[in-house]
Amino acid sequence: MLEALPGAPESLTDRDELESLARASATHRRLARVDGAERAPSGKASCRECKQPIARATWRIRLTIYEEGQFTNAGFIHFACRVPYFEGHEVLAALLQFSPGLADEDREDLMKAYQGA
Repeated sequence: MLEALPGAPESLTDRDELESLARASATHRRLARVDGAERAPSGKASCRECKQPIARATWRIRLTIYEEGQFTNAGFIHFACRVPYFEGHEVLAALLQFSPGLADEDREDLMKAYQGA
């Protein structure tokens, strides 16, 4: 991403934000795993950090890893577990960036849940 940004079209409006996210991901190993946020559709998934179930309809962070030439689902974590999992690094910008399908109301709710966790 960092290599491609200098050649990106001038019409790219969020260039600075993308560069910031790419630099952070390159520096901190777990930040590259963020794949957005969503409400848990069931209570079946467990958090990769605390190993406790993630309650149905609560916000969770999707994780992904890149291995063998493809992206693979790597599980989920509670919003409250983000600090230890991401070693204190902020991930709100990445959650919003990688959750483009959320409605404005959901994005606002996500930000409130993130700040309250």
